[in-house]
Amino acid sequence: MGRILDTLNSPQDLKTLSASQLADLASELREFVTSTVARTGGHLAPNLGVVELTLALHTAFDAPRDRIVWDVGHQAYVHKILTGRRDRFHTLRQIGGISGFPKITESEYDAFGAGHASTAISAALGIATARDLSGEDFRVVAVVGDGALTGGLAFEGMNNSGALKRDLIVVLNDNQMSISRNVGALSRYLTLLISTPLYNRMRNFIWILTGRPAGGSGFLRKGVQRFEKLLKSVLLPSVLFERLGFRYFGPMDGHNLPQLLRLFKEVRKLHGPILVHVITTKGKGYKYAEEDATRFHGVGSFCLETGASAPKPNPTFTEIFGRTLVELAGNDPKLVAITAAMTDGTGLVEFAKRFPERFFDVGIAEAHAVTFAAGLARQGMKPVVAIYSTFLQRALDQIIHDVALQSLPVIFAVDRGGLVGEDGPTHHGSFDLSYLRMIPNLVVMAPRDENEFRDMLFTASRHSGGPIAVRYPRSETNGAPLRNGLRSIPIGQAEVLREGKDAAIFAVGDMAAIALRAAEILGARGLSLKVVNARFVKPLDVRLLEETVRDVRTIFTLENNTVVAGFGSGISEALNQLGCCGIRVRHIGLPDRFVPHGGLKDLFIMTGLDPDSVARIILEGVS
Repeated sequence: MGRILDTLNSPQDLKTLSASQLADLASELREFVTSTVARTGGHLAPNLGVVELTLALHTAFDAPRDRIVWDVGHQAYVHKILTGRRDRFHTLRQIGGISGFPKITESEYDAFGAGHASTAISAALGIATARDLSGEDFRVVAVVGDGALTGGLAFEGMNNSGALKRDLIVVLNDNQMSISRNVGALSRYLTLLISTPLYNRMRNFIWILTGRPAGGSGFLRKGVQRFEKLLKSVLLPSVLFERLGFRYFGPMDGHNLPQLLRLFKEVRKLHGPILVHVITTKGKGYKYAEEDATRFHGVGSFCLETGASAPKPNPTFTEIFGRTLVELAGNDPKLVAITAAMTDGTGLVEFAKRFPERFFDVGIAEAHAVTFAAGLARQGMKPVVAIYSTFLQRALDQIIHDVALQSLPVIFAVDRGGLVGEDGPTHHGSFDLSYLRMIPNLVVMAPRDENEFRDMLFTASRHSGGPIAVRYPRSETNGAPLRNGLRSIPIGQAEVLREGKDAAIFAVGDMAAIALRAAEILGARGLSLKVVNARFVKPLDVRLLEETVRDVRTIFTLENNTVVAGFGSGISEALNQLGCCGIRVRHIGLPDRFVPHGGLKDLFIMTGLDPDSVARIILEGVS
């Protein structure tokens, strides 16, 4: 007997299946997702947790006419499989294949693109408002994780939704985790809701009764509403979602498919903002993902039978960061660490264990993390804000207004700078050198290897003249032995890695190794290339730049960042200020477009940042 999954071509086919067939399909989907992600890597645990929820949504609603908006989007694999992408699912996150996130150019079923958290409610409200202004008639559903509700944008969307009173359904998928385990008052509040089943059972009955036109006389409705208020005052200290204007239903078992179907078929008939609270298990159905949902949140390829990932020969820059920060904190009681729901991802697990009173996970709230750090710095602490490059973008105003304007000594550990690979354009750190370089008072540096990285972290910890950022890639280090002791690097001082007389290349961060390899290739062809490890994007080593242009007339810049307003632009601006005439400058970096997902090696070749491409560009430029 064949799989039910193989007979499905669209969500409409789900409506013909019996309850037992839907249960069998849920098992097939878990097996299909797990076996595929074991080969391709991806976000496994979040997707295993929403199998029944996704089946219920696509059975009860009529996508793509009804719009389903996924927050973050890393839990949309089952949605993709059910909406015509089953046969391409093996290409997940591969170059030329389907994205690991919703993407509006990929399918009409992807109502809104996502990759960052907390966006779904605002986007769904915009879609619902446009629907009403256009006189259309369809339902809009936003699927939001409890982790995403730690982000302020989600509450801004909820606040506005309650005011506008549009027909909108928000499904709160509560697995008590974002990537790492959730923290904060909201997490405790959701736990309180879960722990008061009597109130919620009675309140659900009241909402259904009062929400229907045929619910009884006006006197009865007013009576049960007064009774509900009494229940609230006795059983709950507050009802946050209802105060924001939402009818609250839940908490519901997110793996009880018949119950979910009944609920969704009821709430789709109701008007105004609705919030459905479902409880799910992250990683459900795959033993290893259930036991370690954090590791399997986003994982590379792994052994399906054991759950083991291939060992990495060398530590990553993230791991070096975590180890070095523990070392620095052991010698400096004023050093504190802050992250935004990414304790594991930013390498701070050991720091949190060793120095719990100096570790702060603020939830998915990057803007708050930065201003919180500014307050700490104002009172003499040394805050280190560790956030991925792509997520730090969300706090740009706070970096400018709350930190740099006041010249506060906040240290920014900018992880995942440059291309990151299979997660694609929502996660590439393509813009940080550009958006950080423009900010006054901010020092920006990037290491070429693990030893220089450690020295830069040490330098940052001793820098008191204002904010400082250390930007580093996702990749593994070279595996070089770590030097004993840490050295301070003079601010703004570059280093010459190789002398040359025909042209010079100024490279920054992980591109220094690429520049050296390109110089070797060109050296074999008779071209002498000077290679400079810039170290600093701001301030630049103007003295070394001036010395270089006395010897060569052609300069190349190399960066794992957009060429627009990036490191190369800084070199050109410096040359202009020096009044250098007749100097040819060419910038090599990421193109002025969003780079797709795919393996890092493929993406470096695609964007011309591999050694052979860089050598070819330089050879053409000096000819």
